[in-house]
Amino acid sequence: MNGNDKRQHTTTGFDSRTELSIVPWWAYGLAVVVFIGIQLIFHLLAWPSESNPPGMPFQILFPLFIGLIPAFLALLVGYVNRDAGRRGMSRALWTLIVIFVPNGIGFILYFVLRNPIHTECPKCKAEVSPRVNYCPRCRYNFHPTCAQCKAAVRPGDAFCANCGGELVSAA
Repeated sequence: MNGNDKRQHTTTGFDSRTELSIVPWWAYGLAVVVFIGIQLIFHLLAWPSESNPPGMPFQILFPLFIGLIPAFLALLVGYVNRDAGRRGMSRALWTLIVIFVPNGIGFILYFVLRNPIHTECPKCKAEVSPRVNYCPRCRYNFHPTCAQCKAAVRPGDAFCANCGGELVSAA
């Protein structure tokens, strides 16, 4: 199998700690400023000017909820900015798209159209798209195939499941 038994294994699960570490510091700062600004607007400008203000629970909970929405959007913009860069996409273009395309459609477009994360070749450590079969630098085979019928085989297989041919394993 051309020595491909030691292929790099990647997980497909969602790691929230890794994903949250992608959000840049400026997005956290912007989210805090936006959240506090909205609280100030409601508590200093909106409620005192009314002759018959709403009940105290509404005065507390409504600004909190309203402040969380744009703060969360600021964090999403920061996430898209960094994530697009690590996926080899234009950071500036996708950041502008998610900011200016209304109603969250920019975010939806980004998450539907984004490229997969590049992986590292286990042989030469080059950054490679997971969509390729061979490393462009060292020709490492990411997806071993049968020499006779070219069907995909798994590491450790002794025979091809497609044609029954014997697979030559590298010693």
